[in-house]
Amino acid sequence: MAENGKISGKAACYTVEGHIWVEGAEGTFLGVGRVLLLEKIREYGSITRAAGSLEMSYRKAWELVESMNAQAGVPLVVATTGGKGGGGAVLTEAGERAIRLFSELDAEFKRFREKMNGALKKGV
Repeated sequence: MAENGKISGKAACYTVEGHIWVEGAEGTFLGVGRVLLLEKIREYGSITRAAGSLEMSYRKAWELVESMNAQAGVPLVVATTGGKGGGGAVLTEAGERAIRLFSELDAEFKRFREKMNGALKKGV
């Protein structure tokens, strides 16, 4: 039985874990993986290179970008088709803001987990 944070004479060790994501009417809008994709697109200037760096197919990356753009109502990523100089992709101001806001939300969730883990260490 549990008594003072102990079960059967052993100290209980629990942790609060989890990931946070933002849901919309059409499903997931933003999550850790989607934000990482946005960051890689910003870094590489290319959906193809961003996808490759994440070991993700171009098709999957493009579907995620299309989903985020559609759900946001404004583009987070603008892609240009290839040509003499090749294609590319850039984050819009809305894309940059999405990364910032999600990062703030994720940091707040981390603080919540740490607070709850501290409370659990005191015993259940």
